[in-house]
Amino acid sequence: MATKAEKIVAGLGGIDNIEEIEGCITRLRTEVVDASLVNEAALKAAGAHGVVKMGNAIQVVIGTDADPIAADIEDMM
Repeated sequence: MATKAEKIVAGLGGIDNIEEIEGCITRLRTEVVDASLVNEAALKAAGAHGVVKMGNAIQVVIGTDADPIAADIEDMM
């Protein structure tokens, strides 16, 4: 079974679509290569409370486990 971090990576269009990621209290702040690959429904199914898109900058609202999830995703990169 996929981890929460793996599900979020999939929702962001895969590890190769993520240029940058950081945890910020309750959000994952990401910069993606192609915003059209981001699947909001998949991110919400992975536990996101919300998704904010601003061009290629994506914020995934996931709660207080944002920092450990960001670290898990960085380990995959």
